Amino acid sequence: MSEAETILRIAAKGDGVTASGRHIAGGVPGDVVRPDGTLEPGPHHVEAPCRHFRTCGGCQLQQADEEALRRFVTERVAFAAEGQGITVGELLPTHLSPPRTRRRATLHALRTAKGAVLGFREKGAHRIVDLAECHILLPELFALVCPLRSVIANHGGKPPVDIELTVVDQGVDCTLKGIQADGLAATEALLDFAREHQLARLSLDRGYGPETVWEPQPVTVALGQVPVPFPQGSFLQPTGDGESTLIGDARDFLAEAGTIADLFSGLGTFAFALAGPAKVLAVEAARDAHLACKAAANARVLPVHSLHRDLFRNPLQPDEAGRFDALLLDPPRAGAREQIAQIAASKASRLAYVSCNPASWAKDAKVLVDAGFRLEKLRPVGQFRWSTHVELTSYFIR
Repeated sequence: MSEAETILRIAAKGDGVTASGRHIAGGVPGDVVRPDGTLEPGPHHVEAPCRHFRTCGGCQLQQADEEALRRFVTERVAFAAEGQGITVGELLPTHLSPPRTRRRATLHALRTAKGAVLGFREKGAHRIVDLAECHILLPELFALVCPLRSVIANHGGKPPVDIELTVVDQGVDCTLKGIQADGLAATEALLDFAREHQLARLSLDRGYGPETVWEPQPVTVALGQVPVPFPQGSFLQPTGDGESTLIGDARDFLAEAGTIADLFSGLGTFAFALAGPAKVLAVEAARDAHLACKAAANARVLPVHSLHRDLFRNPLQPDEAGRFDALLLDPPRAGAREQIAQIAASKASRLAYVSCNPASWAKDAKVLVDAGFRLEKLRPVGQFRWSTHVELTSYFIR
C-alpha cells in the first residue's frame, strides 16, 4: 500500500473496511491504515474494557465506541434491505443492550493438572479462555464462574464440559454437559453446590439428554407476566431489555388486531404479550416448548391456543394464513422461506417479522415485497453487545 487509507465502516464479520475494499482486523470507522499496514486509532477507537478481549471469542467489537457500535448494527440491517432493493418506510432508532445484561450463555470448562479453566473459547480456536472478568454476562451469572471452576476441578473428566446458564424466575438454571461426576460422593458434592449457590435447577447431561438432579421449585420464566415452564435448553431472548424492545414493537405493529398467528412461537414470548384482547395461535415445532406454552395458557385461561406443527415441513397454507388479522414470525437463523412463500400467496395484509439474521430476513422480505407488501418499519437491535450478531424487528403491510 503506497498511501494511508481510512476505515469507513465495519464489515459483517467485524473487520474494518477501507474505500478500496481492504479489510483490517480491529479497525473501526475513523481509524487510519498507514502505508506499512499498522493501524492509527481514530476518534471512535477505544480501549477494550475487558482484559480478555484480544483472545476471547465472546466479543468481537470492544474496540468500537458506542457511536461506532450503533452504526455497525444499524448498517448491518439497513444494508441487508438495500441489497435486496427494498425501500424502508421508517428506520426506527437502533436498540443496543447495555454491558452486563446477558441472561443466558454457554461456557466451556476443562479439568487441568492445576485445577480447571472455564470461560468462552478463543477466537477461531478450541482453547478455553479462563475468565477473570466478563463485561457481557449478568453479575449473577458471572458470580458462578469461580464456584463452577472448583466443581470441574474436582469432578470434570478429560473431555471439556459445556455449561449452559440461564437466569429464570427462581434464580439460575445450570446444565452441565459432559461431566463425569460418578458415585455418591460426587452426586452429594453437586447437590451441595446447587444448594449453597441457590440454583433454580441443576441438570447433568452425560450424552443422553439433561437429567435434573436439583430443582426445589418448578422452573419458570415470566413471559408477558405469565410464568411459563422452562424446559432445559429452551430458547430465551438473550437480554431482558432486548426482549422488551422486541415485544414493544410487536405490540405497536399489530395494535388492534383481533386474531394473530404467532409462528415459530417457542415458549410464547410474543404470544403471551399480545394475548388479550387479541386471540393468538402459537405455532411451534419443538414439543417441549409447545407443551410449556400450552400449560401456561391453560393455567391462566388466556386466549392463546398452542399448536404443535413444523412450519418448515408443513407451513400454514395461504387459506390458513389469510384467516388472521395479523401474523408474527420469529424464525431460526435460516429464515422462513417455505412459510413466507405461503404468506406471500395468501390474503394476509399485516405481518411483523422478528429476525436474528439480517441476510435470511432480507431474502424473505424480498419475497413479501414482490407479492405486494411494503416494509413500513424496521428497527436494528443489538442484544449481543460487542458481537457481530445482529437482530431486528420489521413490519410489513399490503
